[in-house]
Amino acid sequence: MLKIRLKRVGGKKQPSYRIVLADSREARDGSFIEQLGLYDPKTDPPTIVIDTIKAQAWMAKGAQPTDSVSRIIKTHENQSNKKED
Repeated sequence: MLKIRLKRVGGKKQPSYRIVLADSREARDGSFIEQLGLYDPKTDPPTIVIDTIKAQAWMAKGAQPTDSVSRIIKTHENQSNKKED
């Protein structure tokens, strides 16, 4: 099964994450199929960059986002809606 999940990058005590599409059997930081975005929780506010078109397309094909990625996507959508207003 394909999952949209976080891949940890960055140094010790300086986490940042890539939002990737990967097989659920692969390791957390293992190989992935496609990078869909970035998430940096250390900035204020947290930096979220997601290619929503690609993410929606993969979800339509059956990819399941993890709980944390689902929350990040919702936050990103809320931030984009506030910028448009």
